Amino acid sequence: MQWMTLFQKELLENWRNKKWIWVPLVMILISIMDPLTTYYLPQIIDSVGGVPEGTTFELPEFAPPEVMMMSLSQLSMLGVLVVVLIAMGTIAGERKSGISELILVKPVHYMNYITAKWASYLLLVWVSLLLGLLVSWYYINLLFGTISFSDFLITFIFYGLWLTLVVSLTIFYNTVIKSSGLVLFFTILTIMAMSIVTQIFQHVLDWSPNNLSSYIIESMSTGELHSDLILTGVITLAISIVLILVSGQLFKRKEMAG
Repeated sequence: MQWMTLFQKELLENWRNKKWIWVPLVMILISIMDPLTTYYLPQIIDSVGGVPEGTTFELPEFAPPEVMMMSLSQLSMLGVLVVVLIAMGTIAGERKSGISELILVKPVHYMNYITAKWASYLLLVWVSLLLGLLVSWYYINLLFGTISFSDFLITFIFYGLWLTLVVSLTIFYNTVIKSSGLVLFFTILTIMAMSIVTQIFQHVLDWSPNNLSSYIIESMSTGELHSDLILTGVITLAISIVLILVSGQLFKRKEMAG
């Protein structure tokens, strides 16, 4: 009952802050931006004056999985930034303002406090991702070719695990740092460091969470659910859970020490 009360409080707060409106809209915009601009690029060029006379301009033909990769690439940059921005002050801001102390004065369990926030942001992010990918999937099928519903589900589920890790990492830094700006900085820095390390040690980090997008597209291209994708997804989820468990312990120690 206590956890559900805290969870409902977080959902209501996100609704009052209009996050349930603008976050899905932004995710939809990010997801369809590249597919639409790629398809309508010749018309866009003509509308702004065209190319010099005698110049030929031909776009390569993109396969549907390649276009879906464009959407995932945008989500990996702008989408991740949006996720971190909406969650960067969820605990750090309350710690700084003293709201967390008022909540924890009551017999509120620390893990309930952490996991309720985590779950509320996961629900917001997963619903927003679902809407964004649904619209992208519709336009890809309409303009470029068919992507099966099963491939869409694979993309949604496994890319959702990547965003779950991003939310978990943001919650973790919320429990370590009181400054929302620093939470944003260190979360993005960690994600960038993970990407760099994965690229350098690609031969030994086959199941790094940063490989999820490439494994998703590989599975779509071959029509098979690869074991590498499944194992990478399991590891990504495991890291997310460990981050939340560690966050609860760190938060408890800091609040008790304070």
